[in-house]
Amino acid sequence: MQTVRITTSQNIDIDYEVAGFGERLLARLIDVGILVVLLILGTIIGASTPEGFRSTVTIIILVSVYLAVFVFYDLACEVFMNGQSIGKRIMKIKVISLDGARPSLGQYMLRWLFRIVDFTLSSQLCAIISVLVSEKHQRVGDMVAGTTLIKTQPRTLLNNLVFRPVEDEYTPVFYEATQLSDRDITLIQEVVRNYFQTGNTVVVYSTAAKIKELLSIKPLDGMDDLLFLQTVVKDYTHLITLSDLPTNS
Repeated sequence: MQTVRITTSQNIDIDYEVAGFGERLLARLIDVGILVVLLILGTIIGASTPEGFRSTVTIIILVSVYLAVFVFYDLACEVFMNGQSIGKRIMKIKVISLDGARPSLGQYMLRWLFRIVDFTLSSQLCAIISVLVSEKHQRVGDMVAGTTLIKTQPRTLLNNLVFRPVEDEYTPVFYEATQLSDRDITLIQEVVRNYFQTGNTVVVYSTAAKIKELLSIKPLDGMDDLLFLQTVVKDYTHLITLSDLPTNS
C-alpha cells in the first residue's frame, strides 16, 4: 500500500495513502461523464430555442460556453474546491503539495497545463504510464508541479499527530497551552480530524481564533491556523507530560 509522508513545518509527520490508479481513473470517468451530461444539456437547450441550431449566434454561444467549461473545468474545480474536482470528491481523493501545504495557484496551473502532455498529445497514455510506474503515482503534471493525489483520510491516527519529543528535546512554542483543559484539547483534535476528512477550513479558522483570544497569544510568522492548532495540542501534551513526571528528591 503506497503512502506519502508529509512533514509540516512544525515537525508533525502525517501519513497519507496515495490515491491509486483505479481511484484516479474512476474520478476521471466521473468528471468526463459530467462534461458529457453538460454537452447533452447544451444540445437540448440549443434545440429548444425558437430558431434552434439554424441560428449562427446560438451555435457560437453554446460552443464557446461549452469549450470554456471543457478546458477550464479541472483547473477551476481544483482551485475553488481545495484540490478536488467533483469526481475526486466523490472518490475521496485530492491534490496536495509534496511539502504538505495546499497547492499554490501556480502548482494548480502547472498540473493543468501539462494535461496537454498527459492526456491530449499522448491520448492519455502518458498519464496512465507515469501514474502506474512512478513511486507516488504521479502523472507528469504532478511531477512538474510537485504534487500528488492522496486519499482525504490520513493513515496517521489523530493521536500520532501530536508531536512526541525525543528525550525532552522539544521546546514548546506556546506555554499558555496549559491553561486549556483536556476537553479543549479533545475539541481541537476533532477540528483537526474534521479538516483532514472534509477540507473544511472555516471551522479551523474559527477554532483558532477562539484559542488565540482565550490564551491571548499570537501565532509565529508563517504559521497558519491548522499548524497553530496542532502546535497548541502538542505543546499541551508535552507540558502536561512533563508536569506528571516524578521529580528527583
